[in-house]
Amino acid sequence: MDIATVVGIVAGFGLIVVSILMGGVPGIFVNIPSIIIVFGGTLASTLINYPLREVLGVLGPIRNAFFHEERDPADLIKKLVEFATIARKEGILALENHAGDAGDEFLQKSIQLAIDGTAPELIKDILTTEVAFMEDRHASGQAILSAMGGAAPAFGMIGTLIGLVQMLATMDDPSTIGAGMAVAILTTLYGAILANVVFLPTAGKLKVRTASEMLICEITIEGILSIQSGDNPRVVEQKLKAFISPAQREAIASA
Repeated sequence: MDIATVVGIVAGFGLIVVSILMGGVPGIFVNIPSIIIVFGGTLASTLINYPLREVLGVLGPIRNAFFHEERDPADLIKKLVEFATIARKEGILALENHAGDAGDEFLQKSIQLAIDGTAPELIKDILTTEVAFMEDRHASGQAILSAMGGAAPAFGMIGTLIGLVQMLATMDDPSTIGAGMAVAILTTLYGAILANVVFLPTAGKLKVRTASEMLICEITIEGILSIQSGDNPRVVEQKLKAFISPAQREAIASA
């Protein structure tokens, strides 16, 4: 579980709840018409923008924001250098006994392609195509969440206008002014909270996740192609170190 995501959401909602409780009258911040306008309107707008299957499919990327096993590029480089050493000493077919230890489906597939004697150009084409479509799938989830982040404040503003119209239409009856004003103010509040605590930050986290996975895949592709070409393990290591930060390079050197 990603502790940062959980802590961020809990802290965001927690600060809002504490501020409301400090005001002494928390009940005034609950308004059913406002909730219907913002939540219902955001969902309706999203369904208009995207097919139902894609909207339902966004649950997977959202889960990825909370439950994600971050892979360390430095650990991957060490493993690829180990594979390069084995291939250099015993031949690339010897990696077949170690493919199951890859610990990653993409890496395992890459090793198998190399073991099968697939041409380097074809290996690169197959793997880069898989990476490109993975990026497209992730981008679709990010786009939906970003769209929801834009729709929520918009429907908050629509609710505000509805509330103002109701309030102005009944100015002669003071008892109805409060209800109209509540709808006007609270819908904006609900929309802003949903957008800035849930939808947009989650989309941003998924973007970071995608960049991290892309880096892992790029290192894997470069490493497998170097191993297949018979490069010296030290050369493989130097090639792959170019993908990571100086601090991570020092960690590999010290190990």
